[in-house]
Amino acid sequence: MSTTTTPFPEGFLWGGATAANQIEGAYREGGKGLSVQDVMPRGIVAPRTAEPTPDNLKLEGIDFYHRYADDIALFAEMGFGVYRFSIAWSRIFPNGDDTEPNEEGLAFYDRVLDELEKHGIEPLVTISHYETPLNLAEKYDGWTSRELISFYERYARTLFERYGSRVKYWLTFNEINSLLHAPFMSGGINTPKDELTDAQLYQAMHHELVASARATRIAREVAPDAQVGCMVLSMPIYPLTPAPADAVAVMDADHANLVYGDVHTRGRYPGYFLRTLREKGIELDITDQDREDLLNTVDFVSFSYYMSIAETADPAKKTAGKGNIMGGVPNPTLEASEWGWQIDPVGLRLVLNQFWDRWQKPLFIVENGLGAKDRLVEVDGVKTVVDDYRIAYLNDHLVQVGEALEDGVTVLGYTSWGCIDIVSASTAQLSKRYGFIYVDRNDDGSGSLERYRKKSFDWYAEVIRTNGATLTR
Repeated sequence: MSTTTTPFPEGFLWGGATAANQIEGAYREGGKGLSVQDVMPRGIVAPRTAEPTPDNLKLEGIDFYHRYADDIALFAEMGFGVYRFSIAWSRIFPNGDDTEPNEEGLAFYDRVLDELEKHGIEPLVTISHYETPLNLAEKYDGWTSRELISFYERYARTLFERYGSRVKYWLTFNEINSLLHAPFMSGGINTPKDELTDAQLYQAMHHELVASARATRIAREVAPDAQVGCMVLSMPIYPLTPAPADAVAVMDADHANLVYGDVHTRGRYPGYFLRTLREKGIELDITDQDREDLLNTVDFVSFSYYMSIAETADPAKKTAGKGNIMGGVPNPTLEASEWGWQIDPVGLRLVLNQFWDRWQKPLFIVENGLGAKDRLVEVDGVKTVVDDYRIAYLNDHLVQVGEALEDGVTVLGYTSWGCIDIVSASTAQLSKRYGFIYVDRNDDGSGSLERYRKKSFDWYAEVIRTNGATLTR
């Protein structure tokens, strides 16, 4: 039955989220340079190509570059109060190490912001969302090089100076804790993963954390009213058995995931991470200036949530979950999506409480959703998708957000991932759809790119209109 009251506070920000490399297309228009995504045609598991290839669906995306006004109007029709999008670094600095920004790229995002302002939608901007300029990967080996800190600093300052009066909420890096697992996509690291040392990966992690902290400092200088957040991939972890060794395995896995948020919110490396470095024989290159920079902690913590995992100390039971780049083992008590991601609404409440208790910073859920193979049908003469499975998934997760709010957790807002169908980051498919809006494009690149409202479109609009009062328990 429907609730008659809602735990969601007045001013809670409801909306949706996308990334430039999965939505914009126009990969060489407007002075844009190549990014790492332009040579990743088959998702994160396949090797990169030397040049962009026709089978890379991200090169055209869903043509948001030319259709942004119509798409934002559809977001406004749903009642969005916030829209999370990323700025393509190589659209602003085509090579990444350019000394001057590309005005055509800056002007494009001016136009996007104009449309959002017209409809009263708050922008939430990700500065770097898996879109490192390709030149920085090939010339510097991505974030393994300290030089990228200054390039990112220049890029961030350019954005704050251009848009600082128009954008209140900023995220520095998307899912920064994915770096160790997907080094080319997440960190523009060109060296093959199997050739990278732990020392190189941890040094790259340090460079990104310093760059993020410097961006936070610059924002406070240039745009003092702005709020800067970090963005991490959340992954609640359960022990596979009650064995104490499995509980320790969970603690160790949690530490590897939480260190990024610990540094962003506390300004220093925690003791458990320093132990990891000692035991691996790694001495990071950390300057006094780095230590000072890291003290620029974030205003809020944002995160993605799709699934939980289990963990065990028993090597015989370590069977990796399908589609999960973060490790772990499948939880036998949970069902999974078509792509093998285990569905766990309660895990969202758990991670909200964990993050709030640990960091005492406002939280923002900036990615959550269900990837599924939708089927376009006609209902009463109107083309749509009857996606009751998506409605059920989102309803159950949002109910758990309400539970966390009742627990006393401060949550700023919720942006459903892929609010309009986009090219999947993990598989580079269009058939893995998340949106409330169906886009007529297929995995082979065919399709009209026409947009159609799914059943979930009206459902989400009503959730937003009632501030969550129509959610069912």
